[in-house]
Amino acid sequence: MKNHLFKLFDILVIIFVLSGCRNNEKSGSVSKKPDTSWLQEMTVSQLKQGYMDGKYTVSQVVSAYLARISEIDKNGPALNSIIIINPDAMQIAGELDRQKTEGKASGPLFGVPVVIKDNIDTHDKMPNTAGATVLRNSYPKADSPLAKKLREAGAVIIAKSNLSEWANFRGNASTSGWSGIGGQTKNPYVLDRNPCGSSSGSGVAVSANLCMIAIGTETDGSIVCPSNNNGIVGIKPTVGLISRTGIIPISFTQDTPGPMARTVEDAAICLGVLTGIDSADSKTLSSAGKSLRDYAGSLKKDGLAGKRIGVIKGSSAFSWKVDTLFKQAVTFLKNYGAEVIEVDQPESSKYERAEFDVLLYEFKDGLNKYFAGLGSGAPVKNTKELIEFNKSDTIELRYFDQKILEQADKKGDLNSPEYRKSLETARKATRDNGIDKIMDANNLDALVAPTGSAAWKTDLILGDHFVGGSSSLAAISGYPAITVPMGFIENLPVGITFFGRAWSEPVLLEIAYSYEQGTMHRKPPKYLPTD
Repeated sequence: MKNHLFKLFDILVIIFVLSGCRNNEKSGSVSKKPDTSWLQEMTVSQLKQGYMDGKYTVSQVVSAYLARISEIDKNGPALNSIIIINPDAMQIAGELDRQKTEGKASGPLFGVPVVIKDNIDTHDKMPNTAGATVLRNSYPKADSPLAKKLREAGAVIIAKSNLSEWANFRGNASTSGWSGIGGQTKNPYVLDRNPCGSSSGSGVAVSANLCMIAIGTETDGSIVCPSNNNGIVGIKPTVGLISRTGIIPISFTQDTPGPMARTVEDAAICLGVLTGIDSADSKTLSSAGKSLRDYAGSLKKDGLAGKRIGVIKGSSAFSWKVDTLFKQAVTFLKNYGAEVIEVDQPESSKYERAEFDVLLYEFKDGLNKYFAGLGSGAPVKNTKELIEFNKSDTIELRYFDQKILEQADKKGDLNSPEYRKSLETARKATRDNGIDKIMDANNLDALVAPTGSAAWKTDLILGDHFVGGSSSLAAISGYPAITVPMGFIENLPVGITFFGRAWSEPVLLEIAYSYEQGTMHRKPPKYLPTD
């Protein structure tokens, strides 16, 4: 499947390259491949200014990004972050150029090349697979609200990204960034290191400058962890700020999509595009009066001044190297006007087991509803049929089991007393006795912790080697978190996460932007073979 898709893509690239060669032939030189170095670290504002100044067209920009995908993702270091190229990308770019010529160019993401995770519905020539071979020919009947909002904002969805299959909720001892359709995604900083997941391809594509912005999804860590490992910014919004309709689910309680970008500003611009109420997703009803369409007002270089930020005790104890960087980060926060207060961490034993039970129940319920929504063309009707399909497939169980899927299939419905008790336990531990209690008691604007460790070596035999992380409190509570690059351990990036109360994205953006602008830790990857 992947080879077939890339054959189509190669034709597009060849056309682009030959066009460039013909132009160069007039000056007596022939270029073997297009120069895409001018795209390195370009921001949305710089791109839009370039369009205004007539420096380039949308078609030129999209062509250059597609050429980078061919060169870097498929060939070169072979990052494997992209599952499928949008066959209509150049056609869409041409239409946007026509609109610009006619003076109709509009939208905060006009002409911005975007990659979205391959668990988000798009109604075009790209299937939505969750990385699973069972869905390789599953073409959605409609755009998800998220995809529709991106298109309305002028974005060009150029590709769908690889991911940890089923958003990393299928089997034990799995390896992040691997899927049956896409294979293993590589970390662009050090190629034998792991990109984390489940939004692996989204994080890698942004970091390697294969797109300007990517969309990931998170249940617990799936945006912030790949952002950490790939040296980028990731926003995990409050659950309900962005619609989940048309996204292959794990958890109704915890799932949320979110933007991943190289800068806080670009992520904030995208966040404003995606917010809004969706009647098909009841969680979004709570966002009424609490969401913004433009978060630019939160981007203040002095955003740390006067803020009270809680440092969670022991949050970096998993690594002395991370601890060293985190101490430097805390010193920076103080020097830039924040008051830092050390606070106790809620007992994880009170919410981790409850979270897992909730996810098992909601995974079964959500998947079965998604399959039903595919109608008569659904390759399987429920989790039980999916389990049987995987047993018969030559790829799916080659490296990893499907124990989590099997556990989920054995669960009852969402009226189960066990489910309701676990849901209440998780919510109370992370909200009432967690984030809300800590922040109220200390009059805090935000909490801060290291996002995670440096990337571990990818291991298809033993699976992931997580050392530590801070995603669970925000994930289980459904509250927002923003991760920003904090520095490097040898050649590998690590991040810092700011999180807080529900709907506190504006405050978190103030803090994150101020920290980013004062430190500027982001550095593009060098595709080292090993370290």
